[in-house]
Amino acid sequence: MSEQSFEQLLDESFKTIHNGDVVEGTVIDVKPEEAVLNIGYKSDGILSRNEYTNDNSVDLTQVLHEGDKLEVKVVRVMDTEGQVIVSYKRLAAEKGSKRLEEALESGEIIKAKVTQVLNGGLSAVVDEVRVFIPASLVSNVYEKDLTKYADQEIEFRITEYNPRKRRCIGDRKQILVERKAQAMKELFERIHVGDVVEGTVKNITDFGAFIDLGGADGLLHISEMSWGHVENPKKVFKVGEKVRALIKDIGDNKIALSLKFADTNPWKDAEDKFAIGNVVTGKVARMTDFGAFIELEPGVDALLHVSQISKDRIGKPADVLSVGQEVEAKVVDFNPEDHKISLSMKALLEPDKAEVEQESDADVVSVDIEAVIAAEDAKAEEGEATEE
Repeated sequence: MSEQSFEQLLDESFKTIHNGDVVEGTVIDVKPEEAVLNIGYKSDGILSRNEYTNDNSVDLTQVLHEGDKLEVKVVRVMDTEGQVIVSYKRLAAEKGSKRLEEALESGEIIKAKVTQVLNGGLSAVVDEVRVFIPASLVSNVYEKDLTKYADQEIEFRITEYNPRKRRCIGDRKQILVERKAQAMKELFERIHVGDVVEGTVKNITDFGAFIDLGGADGLLHISEMSWGHVENPKKVFKVGEKVRALIKDIGDNKIALSLKFADTNPWKDAEDKFAIGNVVTGKVARMTDFGAFIELEPGVDALLHVSQISKDRIGKPADVLSVGQEVEAKVVDFNPEDHKISLSMKALLEPDKAEVEQESDADVVSVDIEAVIAAEDAKAEEGEATEE
């Protein structure tokens, strides 16, 4: 038997490797653009930055450290310098490719960090495989600016994968649609008319505000924002504001909300405050040809008939009164069931009590205040619809 040389014995003590083999290496030296790995072979493995990742800005000293172990793929055994070239990203891409194929079949939800925000969508990398999420599939609502997703971790499903064409499409929208549907189902199962719920103002329009209740939006109509008159919802609420509201109605995936809580109803103790004979102070809220509506407090309006404004005959309220003017008057009629209050300024001016009572019986006109207000609101809404 021939004696073997030291070099031959040394070679036999190391494992044999070939191009394409997958080996485990231990980092023994790291520089910004290159790492050296002990791969159990007579030559160390050289892992360049380009073979570690597709991101050319990565500093290897920030991601790899001496003693770290990682699997790599042998790219070339023994180059001109007697070293072995290895790759981490190629092995990761192969594993990623298999994972994406399985995810396409199973519908698995994948999490990945957005690496690029493009004009047409987002780009993310899954195990060194680039996944493109078109702008139309980023969200279940229109997204004008996608920059908020930069460097954010997002979830998506793989809907198309063709490794030969290097085409991989992700869909985030379908996940959001499914979750919203489930949240809506759960919300409608637990809420009832009369419940008090908390939500966040999502959008404000001229006719009301949409409140996000976590699964569905509820509409808080302008007429339900206060017991009093609300002129413009945008002056009352702000987007993002928390709101505690009462569920007034539920139907066909629609929720109607109200801020008119029973314990804040201004009419519950009105019978004492606005009893016949009481002298009250209020502001002129609006006027018609037959009289002026006086706001005694938010949600409580009283009618001051034109005949009860002055002892002198006047043509219409606007001749002597103006909106916002504070007036003092006597309550001459009160109907708590129908929420009707009639006032008289003249009653405070007449010296003859008997004459006042006689004129009151003849002149006080009972008007359905709520009906008049409803008619005015309907007319205003009709005008808005015509303008649109």
